[in-house]
Amino acid sequence: MTQTRAYRALLRFLQDASGDGLAFVLVITGKGRAKGADSERGVLRRQVPQWLALPEFRSLVVGFDEAHLGHGGEGALYVRLRRRVRA
Repeated sequence: MTQTRAYRALLRFLQDASGDGLAFVLVITGKGRAKGADSERGVLRRQVPQWLALPEFRSLVVGFDEAHLGHGGEGALYVRLRRRVRA
């Protein structure tokens, strides 16, 4: 998946989760693979926290933390969603 597709998929996923009234979700970024000494590793692992700070995500996300080892550790994030305001 490209970064652009991953970005859109994450936004859609969080919008759907929020719409379903969920309070927490697990986002798996993966740890990345080292292909060489100078290769870029874990692009989504680095990008997702930055995306979550963007305005379009801030309206959905309260915060996030690295997942417990049993849930993916440094390759996953617990994301806490904002409560929906009911009209």
